Amino acid sequence: MTSDSAPQYVGFWVRTCAALIDTLLITLIIIPITLSIYGWPQLFDGLGELMRVTDLQELMEWLESRETTAEETGVFGGVLDFLISWVLPAIAIIVFWIVRQATPGKMIFSAVIVDATTGAAPSGGQLIGRYLGYFLALLPMGLGILWVGLDRRKQGWHDKLAGTVVVKKRK
Repeated sequence: MTSDSAPQYVGFWVRTCAALIDTLLITLIIIPITLSIYGWPQLFDGLGELMRVTDLQELMEWLESRETTAEETGVFGGVLDFLISWVLPAIAIIVFWIVRQATPGKMIFSAVIVDATTGAAPSGGQLIGRYLGYFLALLPMGLGILWVGLDRRKQGWHDKLAGTVVVKKRK
């Protein structure tokens, strides 16, 4: 690439804002689905109790009191919760990445995900690897995500693992 065509890497704060927008959108989709399946009591039951928690010990006791067994919820509830909370968002994000090279949050900032070597659209395998790489990047206290702010190409560990970068879309 010549200096005229050098990519403009998208940094930590823009990517953080994009992720917050995406999280809000996913939440706005998941809450109505959850409400239609479980109703209001399941979604907000115990919120008042949680608001009265004042220290870590009380929080741990409250969390333990909220645990349920597979017999109480049924295996279907556990599988359905997993599908709604984890699989549905993963599919939505990866489909957006494949079709638009960005999620809605990134699109707002004219940012796209590209192959780090060629600058072309990443492969489906790269994008799935990138998504799974988020979990590794989050493990050491989010260091792999914070790395975006330190790296010269603004790559998080998930980007490095997948061979991708996030750049400003060319007009």
